[in-house]
Amino acid sequence: MTRVCLVGSDDVNLRYELLSRETARDALATYDLREPFENSVGLETVSLGAAVALLNDLNWYLVRFADEAMVLEPSVSETEWLSRDLAAAVRDDAVDPDEVARFCKIYGLEPVSADDGADRDGEDGDPGPDGDSETGADGEPGGGVGGDPADRKRLVEPMYVTRTGGDVPDYDLRDVEETVVERVTESEFGA
Repeated sequence: MTRVCLVGSDDVNLRYELLSRETARDALATYDLREPFENSVGLETVSLGAAVALLNDLNWYLVRFADEAMVLEPSVSETEWLSRDLAAAVRDDAVDPDEVARFCKIYGLEPVSADDGADRDGEDGDPGPDGDSETGADGEPGGGVGGDPADRKRLVEPMYVTRTGGDVPDYDLRDVEETVVERVTESEFGA
């Protein structure tokens, strides 16, 4: 299965924004939505092509409400996400397999305190427009939001790196125990 993770902008509740709009809600209706990181929406699709098609269907909303759209394609990497542009390039065979891993964006992953994110919840802890409470993302990097508050994690301060050899350089922008690696295109890297 190919995973998709949409990361919301700081000033919006991404899940609410997507599910409160009919077209986005309809596009997401067949998926089991998760929250792998704070203020994100995660789901699984049947293939890389399906993931890219879904992102294209949600483009209007992603431009307005999301900071990042990532795809985790097991045939490329079990642990490193692909940017939306790189996922489309891989799907279209427009990128050489050797180039897929060269440019990376590394996010620090830090715990979210109980006070952080309170402004994203409804005043009475409203679970959101779909009526479901947030569920954890079993097995996904970064734990999930829902169960144990200690599992809540957020992506912070990306660091752009070029992979030389086989290893990704260490993340050094903050003191974090975990990181998330996203592979990006050369044009995204230089932007």
